[in-house]
Amino acid sequence: MTGPAPAPRRVHPSGVHALIVGIEHYDAGGAWDLPGPARDAVRFHRLLRAAGVPEDQLLLHLAPLPSYDPGVPYAPADHATLRRVLVRELPARQGDFLWVWWGGHGVLDRSGHLRLFCADATTADKLGIDLDSALARYAGDAVPAFTEQLWIVDACETFEEALGFREPLPPDALPVGRHNLAHQQTVLRAAGRGRAAVNDPVRGTGLFSDVLLALLSDRAGVLPAPPDPEELFPAVRARIGALREAGRTLQHPEIRLQSPERTEILPASAPAPAARPVSPLQRAVDALLAYPLMADPTERQTVVAALDPRVTGTLARHTKARTDAAGILNGLARRRPEALWELYDAVVSIDDDPERGDELAAALREFGDRARGPRHQK
Repeated sequence: MTGPAPAPRRVHPSGVHALIVGIEHYDAGGAWDLPGPARDAVRFHRLLRAAGVPEDQLLLHLAPLPSYDPGVPYAPADHATLRRVLVRELPARQGDFLWVWWGGHGVLDRSGHLRLFCADATTADKLGIDLDSALARYAGDAVPAFTEQLWIVDACETFEEALGFREPLPPDALPVGRHNLAHQQTVLRAAGRGRAAVNDPVRGTGLFSDVLLALLSDRAGVLPAPPDPEELFPAVRARIGALREAGRTLQHPEIRLQSPERTEILPASAPAPAARPVSPLQRAVDALLAYPLMADPTERQTVVAALDPRVTGTLARHTKARTDAAGILNGLARRRPEALWELYDAVVSIDDDPERGDELAAALREFGDRARGPRHQK
């Protein structure tokens, strides 16, 4: 027989601080625009304010799109500013608990570190914060306070080499002190290794952020203390899993727990047999369904209607997104493989997210080569 559930842990708002970052607009230009992260950051800011955390303990750094007015004061989200906050300003503060919320573009570099691009990143100078080095800094004596921390990151973890950057990302680690046993860190990451984090540009939110904000709102009575991560994460996992089943995303959120007693990464789902190699068709279907528009039958039809009707007129169609995507790809490859690139143009003309576009191009190239047969492969 189990006893009564433990009472929610109480944390006084005066001991809570937060760094809240939402970047929608980058110096790289319109191709990098990402409607949602600034809006999600403001929603999170409001949750903590409603829980009583003083305004001057919430460091809100935004780069909103011109069409969005956050309605609250905020500081910039350029590289120099955010680096100064992480290296100098936050470590000088006194508090018990630290929230870090970050939404925007990211990439998994060649050393396996997650780089979070800052607002002044360009295609030639991809300025960003090395998340792994930031976590290492905040787990040691460089940050005397904040013995309990919850980091929430909604950003892609696409492999750097898959994006075809002309030059590798340069090292840009934060200074790290000596490790100690004083800190407990919980890190929630939206995408999962090698995967994109889906953003809904119509609703202006990240899918992971929207799920997490809804769950935190349901637990508003606990805030500003963090909910139990081992209770929260299964709920996150279940909701993202439902979105995967609906064909809206491929991401697998991850949670890492690090404390003096344990260091553990909880799996994104129940243990499964070793994954089989991904076929070119499966990769192409996954890349196509990474676009939120492909989950909607009407928007899928808009894409197909942009193609040559002599090719699309005989395509087998289906109401389920994944089955329909496979049928479209197979039909185009059999009838005229060059039409795969017309499909690419039709999709990116509606959603020009650069990371999804790069993966779709690579997947279609591999699938097209396989469809043409060995004679046409290099």
